[in-house]
Amino acid sequence: MQVRIRDARRDDVALMFGWIVELAEYERAPEQVTGTPALLEEALFGTAPSAEAVIAETRADDPPDAGAWHPAGFAVFHSTFSTWESRPGIWLEDLYVPPVHRRSGVGAALLAHLAHITVARGCARLEWAALDWNEPALNFYEKIGARRLEDWVLHRLDDASLARFAGKSGSAD
Repeated sequence: MQVRIRDARRDDVALMFGWIVELAEYERAPEQVTGTPALLEEALFGTAPSAEAVIAETRADDPPDAGAWHPAGFAVFHSTFSTWESRPGIWLEDLYVPPVHRRSGVGAALLAHLAHITVARGCARLEWAALDWNEPALNFYEKIGARRLEDWVLHRLDDASLARFAGKSGSAD
């Protein structure tokens, strides 16, 4: 099996959005998908893109599929910035490989491609979050040398809490 990674194109949006829904189902949170293909398209390909995406494709070495490339996974990522290092970084928002393509090197190829982009752009780090119960992913990340940041706790303001706090004009009182 051969794997290649390419930049996502506008015509990949429907496929990627379907995978986003599959990922949410795997992560036991399908009700949290409130985006749409149109919003994803705008975020990736609009006038001011806020994220980037790559697509993994596989090709069998033997007939009958030899020569034909098939979508096998994707990653969505965006820029970050480290004040301590005064350098940019990359945040991996999502990486998904459908079950039929797992354990064939697709996930590793996607992550290695992002590591290459991170280095080529002069970024200080590549970061992501993983669910604490996703043992296959956590074991893989440990195997490639990723360091688990035990001291940091992820926080989020969204929906009503975001609107409520924004209405305080930045005051935390």
